[in-house]
Amino acid sequence: MPRFCNVEITNMSESISHSGIVEKIENGVVYVRIVQQSACAGCHARGVCTASESKEKTIEVPDDRSASFRVNEEVLVCGQASLGMQAVLLAFVGPLLVVLAAIILGSCLHWEETTIGIFGLVLLIPYYSVLYSLRSRLKRRFVFTLKKLN
Repeated sequence: MPRFCNVEITNMSESISHSGIVEKIENGVVYVRIVQQSACAGCHARGVCTASESKEKTIEVPDDRSASFRVNEEVLVCGQASLGMQAVLLAFVGPLLVVLAAIILGSCLHWEETTIGIFGLVLLIPYYSVLYSLRSRLKRRFVFTLKKLN
């Protein structure tokens, strides 16, 4: 069974590292499988606790040195911590602000609570549509690098 470690934040370059296994390599892109774990997934009581969870994710890492990696090799996926904060802003804070704006606007217009709630949810459709249309730009902005593990 491959060994996966939790996310590490290194002080030297302020990057987030996650160990993973190379799934496949195609056209200069290395596909790495990582296990994303909740903070308490490493706890000894995780078998009986409903709060711990882990998910497998596949990360696409464009790499012109992809020939130096092999399938099933253990690697370290690294990204800048500041980009992680930007991702949190886009994924969580942005939608929260959209819904809050809908609540404030609906309240000022004296709409019913149900109408305000539906309006807030409907406003999320264009928000996520814009994010989806910008996915190629976001892929270029949120760049990961690979490092070999010993």
